[in-house]
Amino acid sequence: MNIRPLHDRIIVKRQEDALMTPGGIVIPETVAEKPIQGEVLAVGDGKRRPDGTLQKLDVKVGDVVLFGRYAGNTVKILNEEILVMREDDVLGIIEYGEEGGKSA
Repeated sequence: MNIRPLHDRIIVKRQEDALMTPGGIVIPETVAEKPIQGEVLAVGDGKRRPDGTLQKLDVKVGDVVLFGRYAGNTVKILNEEILVMREDDVLGIIEYGEEGGKSA
């Protein structure tokens, strides 16, 4: 999928949580809460300041970000749900240490 967000918007794919409890009970999708973290798939060029200069975004493609439960707009493209949100909707970037399995 090729999509280029404009200005200070980013494209995020939610990271799906396991839909099963530790006891083995399967939670239906209709009851499960939406994940609040995801991977950044694309970023815009940046936000235009009042003086006309461009402020680059802090997030980059591949970052795993934390965002509010109802942040952004859900869009379905080619049967895949993605989120389009402003960088301001991002609460933080998750950085995994050595024991987390992913490198920062």
